[in-house]
Amino acid sequence: MLIFVVQKKLTMQFLKGNKLYSILTGTCPVCHNGEMYLDKNPFKLKKNLQMYERCSHCNTKFKMEPSFFYGAMYVSYGVGVAIAVTTFVVAFFLFGLDRHYTFFTIIIVLIVLFPIILRVSRNIWINLFMHYDKNLDNKE
Repeated sequence: MLIFVVQKKLTMQFLKGNKLYSILTGTCPVCHNGEMYLDKNPFKLKKNLQMYERCSHCNTKFKMEPSFFYGAMYVSYGVGVAIAVTTFVVAFFLFGLDRHYTFFTIIIVLIVLFPIILRVSRNIWINLFMHYDKNLDNKE
């Protein structure tokens, strides 16, 4: 277990400075240090989308304008379709389930991953408009 945690931290540190790092970790897209969400656990549904107003590290404002994250709905549609297609391929072709079981498998996977899809789509959306600044990464 300890090896997995160390390996995960090393892998994430390797991605630092890349948009993928901010998308996967939910950190500030500008400095990659401050947290964007009040609660790290996406499965606490009441707090799933509650965000800090600004980054605690570089003071970047996350909500650039009112209703900024409405565009994340389009991203979540794409992420959901990608997950559904992947689930279909795995269930139908790899496991050999019939169409009905495959359909129910897709529904169950989408319901279980819904909170993660919401967060990832917001992370992708904000990373489209903000860019990493390596000078702010080392700022104290």
